[in-house]
Amino acid sequence: MPKLDVLPATLGALGLGILGVFYFATLPAQAQDNPDTPNLVIEVDGSTQGQIVIDLMPGVAPQHVERVTTLASDGKYDGVVFHRVIDGFMAQTGDVEFGRLGENLRRAGTGGSDQPDVPAEFGDVSFDRGTVGMARSGHPDSANSQFFIMFEPAPHLNGQYTVFGQVVEGQEVVDAIKRGAPGSGAVADPDYMKSVTVTE
Repeated sequence: MPKLDVLPATLGALGLGILGVFYFATLPAQAQDNPDTPNLVIEVDGSTQGQIVIDLMPGVAPQHVERVTTLASDGKYDGVVFHRVIDGFMAQTGDVEFGRLGENLRRAGTGGSDQPDVPAEFGDVSFDRGTVGMARSGHPDSANSQFFIMFEPAPHLNGQYTVFGQVVEGQEVVDAIKRGAPGSGAVADPDYMKSVTVTE
């Protein structure tokens, strides 16, 4: 009789194995790094730890890439939290004015940097899993320092927000970033960018 009891468990394990293979087979492949463009390297800390490497796209959004690389090189992104994280959608960060770890985060997501806003550079690149876009307010030319990384494709954002990069390493780290409240995405005790650097 014990051998008969093992059979359902074995079949169950086999079924889970097949489902696992199916699941990983349906995940989109991570994008390839373009050796001719710089990368943004984000060290994530908090409840999630790891490294995210973003291939930047100066040929698509030169002014946005210049802004992000300048802020990163100046250390402005170090210690900035992921203040808005919506499951199945995206993780947003980059508020260098009000979003720094250890400070009052009530206004996180409402600030920018001491630099002027960047004009829109809407292009033909789609918002897919791992795509990195620049956040803005209602005006198209209001992007400044905040950006977001996609958990899933969001075609409704195409042509509405500027794409300036794509995750090429560490999408599993992006996927693990602490989620916020349903609806608003506001995060209590958020994960944060411990350091952000630019590599050529």
